[in-house]
Amino acid sequence: MGSDGKRKKRGRKPKTQTTLDPTTPTSNDEVFSVNNVEIVNSTTPTSANHLENRRGRPKKRPKHSPEKPPPLTNGEIGVATPGEGVARVLPAMDAVVKVFCVHTEPNFSLPWQRKRQYSSSSSGFVIRGRRVLTNAHSVEHYTQVKLKKRGSDTKYLATVLAIGTECDIALLTVNDDEFWEGVSPVEFGELPALQDAVTVVGYPIGGDTISVTSGVVSRIEILSYVHGSTELLGLQIDAAINSGNSGGPAFNDKGECVGIAFQSLKHEDAENIGYVIPTPVIKHFIQDYEKNGAYTGFPFLGIEWQKMENPDLRMAMGMKPDQKGVRIRRVDPTALESEVLQPSDIILSFDGVDIANDGTVPFRHGERIGFSYLISQKYTGDNAAIKVLRNSKTLEFVIKLSTHRRLIPPHVKGKPPSYYIIAGFVFTTVSVPYLRSEYGKEYEFEAPVKLLDKLLHSMPQSPDEQMVVVSQVLVADINIGYEDIVNTQIVVLRMKTAKEATVDILTTHCIPSAISDDLKP
Repeated sequence: MGSDGKRKKRGRKPKTQTTLDPTTPTSNDEVFSVNNVEIVNSTTPTSANHLENRRGRPKKRPKHSPEKPPPLTNGEIGVATPGEGVARVLPAMDAVVKVFCVHTEPNFSLPWQRKRQYSSSSSGFVIRGRRVLTNAHSVEHYTQVKLKKRGSDTKYLATVLAIGTECDIALLTVNDDEFWEGVSPVEFGELPALQDAVTVVGYPIGGDTISVTSGVVSRIEILSYVHGSTELLGLQIDAAINSGNSGGPAFNDKGECVGIAFQSLKHEDAENIGYVIPTPVIKHFIQDYEKNGAYTGFPFLGIEWQKMENPDLRMAMGMKPDQKGVRIRRVDPTALESEVLQPSDIILSFDGVDIANDGTVPFRHGERIGFSYLISQKYTGDNAAIKVLRNSKTLEFVIKLSTHRRLIPPHVKGKPPSYYIIAGFVFTTVSVPYLRSEYGKEYEFEAPVKLLDKLLHSMPQSPDEQMVVVSQVLVADINIGYEDIVNTQIVVLRMKTAKEATVDILTTHCIPSAISDDLKP
């Protein structure tokens, strides 16, 4: 009995409780930082000295110590598996970089000047050949691009090698050799299957450190690429993709890159739906650049087509019961395929692959996908074999594929808009960025019906045709009575003293030039 008159209780001493940093996730399924967490067995071993000091029968020591997990190399992270003391090694995080860009967008409503510059941050990752991949919209209208590695406080100036607007991918490089020290390039994997696990890594908003989110592949189909206004193969995942994640890699459970995060679905009835650019699209972009020294784009068929699911329609077009395909409604007169394809032709197959009545083709086991996927696998200038049904006769053609140009282009690929000013009349070309600048994000509802009809249904009749409008009239004595003209399509304009009055109008409105650089002789 001690001096305080109390007897010490016999029994085990309390075990020492291991605690984690409050900022560190405590779930076994979360990804931990190697610097903060040590992966141990689910049962914490007791020290040898403590066993010897305990009363009673000592516990037997194991004959063989459990095998320790292999050490993690620099830049790798481990994931604890419940009930086990081993670590599943995930890809090197050092290959993921933060992209800082200063943008200076054109002012499409006032095409002789630019908007105020602004800054953005996104993600990217290192690939072979001392190159970095990110999203095209991350560096669109760039003035300056910088990259910062994980755990570094230095920003390195980057050079933009290529921007693929349609596929929303950009290729960068850094001339400073220091940037590439200690960085291993990311390796690409195959296209994942449904329910395959994916891990998205990047630098989303809300912090300066790297972020890791996980999910599974929930859908593989032809997706609408918002930035490029195109339709290409895409992956839908249930991992959150937030602002700043753009350009970050998506890894499979083998540590291979299977895609690039690029957009998410914002809808009140949907949560955690993100989209990833898959490896076939990425490899197409890279090989296109390596083959041509520049990005040339994805080829498209310059046609409009309709499904042939109606049996009466198939009968009217002379299709046999065993024949399937899609009907051509219109052919772009500027497209190369207009020389062989005609309206009401039934496309039966593309490069030997039969097309179904709903416009789909077989895609892996138990899956189907839109036949535009077959076209997107080709490169600009490649040949393709097309089998069509015309007047109940089967014909075969070999066509040369090219990029498809629209009358109102969905983007200007980083170029400033064209304009011409005469007598105060400001002429400019119509594009989707111009409509967005004039009528806002809801331009599809706010723009005049005539312009929307041209946007949705018109095809160019010649290779150099553009839609030109008078965007506004700069007030002057020569154009009194015309001040209210806004976004009116022009066919012919005749004004006698226009050239003499233009110089004075430019001076009055502080406009440096009456013509854009691309129109100067």
